[in-house]
Amino acid sequence: MSQYWSKIVHELTPYVPGEQPKLQNLVKLNTNENPYGPSPKVIAALQAEAADSLRLYPDPDSSRLKAALAEYHGLQANQVFVGNGSDEVLAHVFQALLKHDLPLLFPDISYSFYPVYCGLYGIHFETIALNAQFEVAIDDYLRPNGGIIFPNPNAPTGIPLALSEIERLLAHNTQSVVVVDEAYVDFGTESAVALIHRYPNLLVTHTYSKSRSLAGLRVGYALGNAALIEALIRVKDSFNSYPIDRFAEAGAIAALQDEPYFQQTRQQVMASRTNLVSALEALGFEVLPSGANFIFTRHPAYAGEQLAAGLRERAVIVRHFKKPARISDFLRITIGNESQNQALMQAIRALVQA
Repeated sequence: MSQYWSKIVHELTPYVPGEQPKLQNLVKLNTNENPYGPSPKVIAALQAEAADSLRLYPDPDSSRLKAALAEYHGLQANQVFVGNGSDEVLAHVFQALLKHDLPLLFPDISYSFYPVYCGLYGIHFETIALNAQFEVAIDDYLRPNGGIIFPNPNAPTGIPLALSEIERLLAHNTQSVVVVDEAYVDFGTESAVALIHRYPNLLVTHTYSKSRSLAGLRVGYALGNAALIEALIRVKDSFNSYPIDRFAEAGAIAALQDEPYFQQTRQQVMASRTNLVSALEALGFEVLPSGANFIFTRHPAYAGEQLAAGLRERAVIVRHFKKPARISDFLRITIGNESQNQALMQAIRALVQA
């Protein structure tokens, strides 16, 4: 602490991201990165962008990327907002659309950055408990609020919410914004983007970090009614006029242009998820239903912290959450490639069959 800090700094509890270990030869399954590299078209686009033009500022509006995303999702360019990763997009969303007199609502077990944003911007919020099956229960959100946000599929549980349930929420909740955070939607969950035309208060956020294998490039975006997007642009232009650099825009456009590669890698991840779930269940693990590129699992005979430590000793890193206590025995395991998944299962068998 320092006497020079602003008052708000003393009050913040920052978000803690997943560990990025520097050790070699680790099986890294803790941060939901894609096990397959980006499309070769992305690499070519990035190489082509390494030119004299880097001395110039990028397009502050990211017009080419917005146009590409609008075409891909069947929207207009003024319905698209882009930012430096979906975390920056969400930061602008919280400030531009979710700060009102009534409390913001989100699940009690969810993306742990949500309460951090609320602390940063002074947003009053209330958490809504997941039900006994660790699901988002829409009926619990049918109450006065200043906004609603949840991931679909949820994180860290991975459980998807049916599109019909999201539409039921939107039909009832017309006086505030509903944000559906679809960071993992491409791994088997139905997207809410199709509802944007019917519900002007719906905002959907996406990231290139997961299904597009571009966590290191930092591109995220939001889709919604043009009035919602205008609010985000006003906040962005009061914060950073150039959030998307030339490399990010070129790589993001190229990723959209290689649909076969996108479909191939997402299908590989989903097939590996199915196999991994079967292998874990055969060892007595409970695995929650997942529509993401990770699974949330626990074993009735072993504490989650014990299993995470044992895996680390065997050079396998997974994510363990000590809080809240309700999920302290679960492990969140990213779906890896075939060799990573084999190494994971070898280590788990050594722990639970010892």
